[in-house]
Amino acid sequence: MRTALRWLLAGAMIFAGLSHLFWARRDFQAQVPDAVVEKLPIDRDGVVVASGAVEALFGVALLALPRERSRIGALLAAFFIAVFPGNVDQWRKGRSAFGLDTDRRRFVRLFFQPVLVAWAWWSTRQPRDAA
Repeated sequence: MRTALRWLLAGAMIFAGLSHLFWARRDFQAQVPDAVVEKLPIDRDGVVVASGAVEALFGVALLALPRERSRIGALLAAFFIAVFPGNVDQWRKGRSAFGLDTDRRRFVRLFFQPVLVAWAWWSTRQPRDAA
């Protein structure tokens, strides 16, 4: 079960990363907090491209580096925590993207992020790590 969920997560990360880079860039820009582009020398598209590359690399790393999977899982969980403010900003500012076109849908989306964190953590633990 753990292995299947890890492979599913890897595929999801590769898909999400590629979608950042190609077909969903505008939707992902809705999740970039204003503070990021105001304080850093990067625009929304640059943030989306960079985060997409990181997500795709996480997916590939989960598949290609089995000895590092616990470390990769911990980093991925931290990444999911780091991007959470973007989801909050999207909800607070009422930015529609990915079918999240109501305040309620954007709010419910916030509760999915802890699931991603737990998924990344649990699916990458070695049985000896889980104890």
